[in-house]
Amino acid sequence: MTSRNTTLLRQLGIVSATALVVSNMIGGGILTTTGYLAGDLGSVKLVLLIWGVGALCALAGAFCYSELGVNFPSSGGEYVYLTQAFGPTWGFMTGWVSFFAGFSAPIAAAALAFSDYFGHFVPAFKLENARHIAGSGAWEFKLGVAQILACSLVAVFTILNCLGVQRAARVQNVLTSMKVLVILVFIVAGFSFGNGSWDNFSQTAVRTSSTSIFSQFFVSLLFIYFAYSGWNAATYVAEELKHPARTLPLSLACGTILVAALFIALNVLFVYAVPLEQMKGVVAIGALAATHLFGPAVAGFFSAAMMLSLLATINAMVTIGPRVYYAMAKNGAFFAAAAKVHPRWRTPVIAIVCQGICTMLMTMSPFVNLLLYIGLLLNFFAVMSVISLFIFRRRQGWQKLGVVSFAYPLVPAFFAAVGIWMTILAIRLRPGVSGIAALTVAAGALVYHFRIRQKAGYVPRA
Repeated sequence: MTSRNTTLLRQLGIVSATALVVSNMIGGGILTTTGYLAGDLGSVKLVLLIWGVGALCALAGAFCYSELGVNFPSSGGEYVYLTQAFGPTWGFMTGWVSFFAGFSAPIAAAALAFSDYFGHFVPAFKLENARHIAGSGAWEFKLGVAQILACSLVAVFTILNCLGVQRAARVQNVLTSMKVLVILVFIVAGFSFGNGSWDNFSQTAVRTSSTSIFSQFFVSLLFIYFAYSGWNAATYVAEELKHPARTLPLSLACGTILVAALFIALNVLFVYAVPLEQMKGVVAIGALAATHLFGPAVAGFFSAAMMLSLLATINAMVTIGPRVYYAMAKNGAFFAAAAKVHPRWRTPVIAIVCQGICTMLMTMSPFVNLLLYIGLLLNFFAVMSVISLFIFRRRQGWQKLGVVSFAYPLVPAFFAAVGIWMTILAIRLRPGVSGIAALTVAAGALVYHFRIRQKAGYVPRA
């Protein structure tokens, strides 16, 4: 029923590509991480500042990835860039990491966030009610009805994406429109009619972290990196974009700028609604803010809308991830089964199903550990990809974008410097999660050298 000779089609325009970017960025991160930031930083100014710094980093990364994507208009994202710059081992490892930290873990986090928001209506679904089943610390595993609901969502969207990219894209556009509309209505209604207080901006919270503010700020950027992750989403489906040289830069820039503005506005509203001390450790921060602003009855509507908006995030990542594994396998650098495309549905079915299974297993990890794991690994490989620009720009015929050339190398250097410092501090201050991240990378290197290397016939086409 499948064939390796069946190829992907260029079916996605600017609207669908931008929708993928927006849906990947607006998800579990913005609706869950501010509660952790309140405890880590203890200051409204620092909470808002860290979202602003994250926006600058995301925009700088989007500009750099636009130039990379224009020059390598094929599916795969970082896999293509790192293989061309540093060799097939690095290319395989970024694809390997994308499977775990780039897509499976974020999908699991978004699905768990959905469950926690559903807990606003049925408390049993709150993540805090999950039962400990094994391990401790960074290796702890939990299971409860929240995880069961999360796995059910993953299964539904996995099946949907097996049945065709156009069908999934139509669902995506509807879900994304609903998501943006809900956030805009929430922001406007909250400031216009909500029962908030500007006095909250002058209040502080007792910090839950003993790490110095300077170091904690950069470690907490891992949460922000998770929240903003998705600014590079359209690069993963470049092979399915119409007119990629035009569509890719526009979708990345427009999606990132739109989401950054919404994120900062939402956080201002969160602080307006809830004193920082009451935010600490709260996962469903949107539901808490809605309750303070509108009371339980109206808050139920907004909590339900935010919960449903997470569906767009899940669907977008379920769509994008398998295209990375497909691109790698097509070039002999991943398990061959991932390159098989269904002749009727024209989707990489095996890659989609394997991602779904891994995601379901990851829903048993503690939520905060998932966020740190995702942020650490995504930041590391994004930095490596941006650094590759310094190599590619020396090539003849390389197409340079004006926004990256302006004050060069300011844009890529800024992104790389912040990312490297975040990695150093995370290794020093969060050794447990950092160790799991390092094991993920090491396992990828071992799999490549002992199973994939002999079969790798060629590197990605430029």
